[in-house]
Amino acid sequence: MRPWKRRVTWSSLTTPQRAGLVVAAAVQLGRAVAGWLDLAKRDPREIRGSKMTWAAVIAVNFIGPIAYFRWARRTPEQAR
Repeated sequence: MRPWKRRVTWSSLTTPQRAGLVVAAAVQLGRAVAGWLDLAKRDPREIRGSKMTWAAVIAVNFIGPIAYFRWARRTPEQAR
């Protein structure tokens, strides 16, 4: 028989755990917002692939914004 794990609640976290969670969430949100703003201002020729696809990819936890900034953007010279 498998023992059931206790569900973790906000009130059961220690202060450093709560702080870490808030910082991680802020970093994630900041990266996503930065990615969406960059995507919105770029010409479609400066993006590898569809803007709609990259907008969805950015929404994927930490990996999405990093992937966008690493692989989606072209320099204006490359877009010509």
